[in-house]
Parts: sequence; structure tokens; C-alpha cells
Amino acid sequence: MFTSEKGVVEEWLSEFKTLPETSLPNYATNLKDKSSLVSSLYKVIQEPQSELLEPVCHQLFEFYRSGEEQLLRFTLQFLPELIWCYLAVSASRNVHSSGCIEALLLGVYNLEIVDKQGHSKVLSFTIPSLSKPSVYHEPSSIGSMALTESALSQHGLSKVVYSGPHPQREMLTAQNRFEVLTFLLLCYNAALTYMPSVSLQSLCHICSRICVCGYPRQHVRKYKGISSRVPVSSGFMVQMLTGIYFAFYNGEWDLAQKALDDIIYRAQLELYPEPLLVANAIQASLPHGAMKSSKEGTRCIQVEITPTSSRISRNAVTSMSIRGHRWKRHARRNFVGRNDLSAFENQFGNVY
Repeated sequence: MFTSEKGVVEEWLSEFKTLPETSLPNYATNLKDKSSLVSSLYKVIQEPQSELLEPVCHQLFEFYRSGEEQLLRFTLQFLPELIWCYLAVSASRNVHSSGCIEALLLGVYNLEIVDKQGHSKVLSFTIPSLSKPSVYHEPSSIGSMALTESALSQHGLSKVVYSGPHPQREMLTAQNRFEVLTFLLLCYNAALTYMPSVSLQSLCHICSRICVCGYPRQHVRKYKGISSRVPVSSGFMVQMLTGIYFAFYNGEWDLAQKALDDIIYRAQLELYPEPLLVANAIQASLPHGAMKSSKEGTRCIQVEITPTSSRISRNAVTSMSIRGHRWKRHARRNFVGRNDLSAFENQFGNVY
């Protein structure tokens, strides 16, 4: 780490301590534009033996619990790198050098599992029903399944998935490690739209490293550092895929493609069905050859919108027109049949 970068971090540490509360909103707004500070903080986090790591982790935690939304997001952008550093140190059995990172991760986790009143949060998600139209589908195009979904929705049988309440943790162990890290990655994914490109790049890099370290593909990727295998859980890999899918369409196509390939590689080795299902679905939905560059800015997913009733042509096919077409075709066939019969009789005569 260069002296200039160290000076930027030290100035940032001292500036916040003398900042009055009235200036906090303006300070938080201007903080996201300090790219040199962000890059310097990444280098501090990537050096477990750095003397600045402990005060940096402490200040990032102070940002998170300040209640200021911009400061909270500033801390969140470093979450993928913090998770990787913790897992890398844990895999190398050098747990003592990750104490401040572990404390920061635990602090963020314990803050996120409770609301402002201190009560445990219970997150819920209602699975969309196929009987209700969206920009992705029309119920009428699904056929008989739409009728079944419609009948179920009328009886209020929509499925709701719950997450929580989550217990507070005082330390990370092998038993609860991925329960905590998966929840933290869920919180990061909830704020993906606010994450800068450098954070999305970090997410793609750490997903690849986590999945291939200790396996033959590590030599193909030319990743240096630890050569031990990093344990992962199925739920953690699904949360990684959520962020990777967002990165595909927000300026990091190439890195996201490499991370997706590595996640599929690891999921196949671990025989994890959930990440394999999600990863293959993402891969099948990608527009092959449609992206020219990974630096073209924000992209969107293209879908075909079903025309509204005012845009539907008057000559559209309906059940009445189908029945009318059948009657006409049947009448024409009978008419042709009678003409052919009379022509046959005229030519060969009546055999009877």
C-alpha cells in the first residue's frame, strides 16, 4: 500500500471523528464520489496484516449503525470483499488475523435481524401466481394450467415464504457461519441497485475465487493466494447467483459470465440442486451474442409486451371466427362433393 493511499485512509478516519451531527447528511452524500478513498479502503481490507484494518472496520460499523442511509450503503459496498477475506483467512486456519472483520460482519448481522424497536424481523415473500398477468407472461397463453392457478388464487391459496426470526450471534462458528453470511449477502442483494460498479466487480471476483480455490480450475483462472478449498452452502451460492444475475445487465457482463461458469462448476462438484437450477435458468435466459461490451452501462432485460385490447386488430382470431371458419369450410366441402358426384354420374352413368 502506497503512502498516499495510507494518507487518504488516515484522513478519512480522523475526519469522521470530528464531524458534527448536523453535517452528517452532506458528508454522507459526498462520500460516494470519493473514488480514491474507496480504492484505498479495498486495499486495506485485502491486507489482513494491515495496521489500518481494525480502525477501518470499526468506522465502517459506525457508519452502518448511524442510521444514515447513505453511510449504510457505503459500508454495504465492501461486504463481498469482507466476506471473501473472512472465508480466505478461515480456510487458511489463521483465525486470529480476521478478528476485526468477523466483528464487523457480526455487528451488521445483529443490526439487520431486528427492527428499530429492537424486535426480531420476519421477512416474507409472496410467490407470484401464474393466474395474474405480468410483463413476462399472459395467463391465457399457459392453457389449462392458468385455469388451475386461477381457481387456486380465488381460494386465497397463494404461497408465502418466510425468513426469520434469526437468532443473535456472538461469534462465528463452523455451524452458524453460512447462516450468517447468507443473510448478509441477502441484505447486500436487497441494495444492489445502489451499489457502484467497483462493488459489482468485487462480487464477481469473489464468487469465482470462492468456487474454484483448491480445485483444478484455480490454475486455469490463475488465482494466487490460498490454495485451500473454501466451504460453501447451497443457500449461499443461490444468493451469489442473485447478485451475479444483476451484474450481467449492469455493466459487468464478462466478469458475471466467468463467475456464473465457476458457480456451475462448483455446484456440479458439490451436487447442489438449488444453485444448479438457478444457474442453468440464468444461463438459458441470457441473450447469446447480444452484448457487445461489458462497459456500456446499465442494461435491461427485453421482454415482449402483450398488446392491450385497444391495440388488438379487428381481424383477430376469436372463438366465433374459428366456428364460422369451420362452418364455411364444411359447407364448401359438401358443395364440392356434390359437384364431383354429379360429374361422375354424367361421365359413367348411373350404375343402378
